[in-house]
Amino acid sequence: MAKKIVSVFLMFIMVMAALQIQQAVADDGYKSCFEKCSEECQSEGNGGTFCEMKCDTDCVQKIAADKLKAFVP
Repeated sequence: MAKKIVSVFLMFIMVMAALQIQQAVADDGYKSCFEKCSEECQSEGNGGTFCEMKCDTDCVQKIAADKLKAFVP
């Protein structure tokens, strides 16, 4: 019984590690967009929370539009 629990736990760890690697490789430009936008926003004197909300919305919209353009001729 203990061996089954250990083997299930190890499989869980392996699956989670694989998902983390996949997420790290799958950066579609969000991070660079967000960092640039956040620096510009905070240099304008806006607060951190405002900039985070603004840049998150802007970058998600930009990336979604770019992905949509890839499918539309």
